Amino acid sequence: MNAKPEHYDLIKKPIITEKSTLAAETSNAATFLVSMDATKPQIKEAVEAIFGVKVKAVNTVIAKGKVKRFRGRIGERSDKKKAYVILEEGNTIDVATGL
Repeated sequence: MNAKPEHYDLIKKPIITEKSTLAAETSNAATFLVSMDATKPQIKEAVEAIFGVKVKAVNTVIAKGKVKRFRGRIGERSDKKKAYVILEEGNTIDVATGL
């Protein structure tokens, strides 16, 4: 399957944190920051096209933005959508190389 430009619009970047690294080691999952309007089937299709792997399941989480102060002014961080992509056995994604 060939990657289309729409696939790169859906998947913004991989998330590399302690929690995502632990999920990659224990349950063969990769974590990505995705577009807010992306659906699970679209995310599955995009990951399979870009990385050439078989996806078992996709779980999504919307992290609400926090209200923060910056130099005395109140601002709000934007909402983010994360996708935990669980891969089939034998498939791996090296997120350190980037998209």
